[in-house]
Amino acid sequence: MQSDAEVQACLPIMAQLRAQLGPQPAPADWLARVRGMEREGYRLVAARDAAGVVAVAGYRVFDCIARGGRSMYVDDLVTDETRRSRGAGKALLGWLIERARSQGCHSLSLDSGVKRHAAHRFYMRERMNIVAHHFRIEL
Repeated sequence: MQSDAEVQACLPIMAQLRAQLGPQPAPADWLARVRGMEREGYRLVAARDAAGVVAVAGYRVFDCIARGGRSMYVDDLVTDETRRSRGAGKALLGWLIERARSQGCHSLSLDSGVKRHAAHRFYMRERMNIVAHHFRIEL
């Protein structure tokens, strides 16, 4: 993503994945958050069709001993719930994989909520493996 308008166009789709954005996320807050995360290496990309944004992904590339070196971590990957199973998510994941390779990454990883069964089926169909449990404590 480059322009503010491109980032703003991703908000309705991202809000379908990230409930913490709220039911009526403020576009200015969204833009500020994305721009702040970009300073830390976050990148936002979108798949589009004639009607607009169909799928959105946010990712980071970094070096990590635990991941075997240079790695891409996909923070967010979501397809518009009204347009799923039409190939946009697959195309976007394919783009991410190629981007990771071009950046010299040895792996691409992501976390998926335990109740997102349809997403898990998609990832497994795309040859991704479950390799860890993710633990967290709220502070």
